[in-house]
Amino acid sequence: MGVQTMDRVAAGRFVAAWCASWCKVDIDAVVAHFAEDAQMRSPLALSLTGSPIVTGAENIRAYWREAYGHIESADLKIVGWSWDEAIARLTVWWQLGDVRASEFMDFDDAGRVVRSEAFYGK
Repeated sequence: MGVQTMDRVAAGRFVAAWCASWCKVDIDAVVAHFAEDAQMRSPLALSLTGSPIVTGAENIRAYWREAYGHIESADLKIVGWSWDEAIARLTVWWQLGDVRASEFMDFDDAGRVVRSEAFYGK
């Protein structure tokens, strides 16, 4: 498997695929973009697991299955996104119903998410 360099074009494709996967609540497809040792931080994780940080792709998958596994589909809308080439960071602003959030994802040289953090608001 070759190295997939993330750039603005690849980031745009990632956002579209990420949104489509979350709309189908295809957690396996979302986690497939994460490195094995990825770290995810979210206030929702704190309420479900007792810690705001979930480490490791398999633990992230288990957390998301607990949090969202009962939902069959979601009308997630992308409000906007930006790609910072210098630090390989994608920031996505999304909305689901009356919940608005921003989420950043940092990528490694192979194009996998190594760190993500979600911020919620209304």
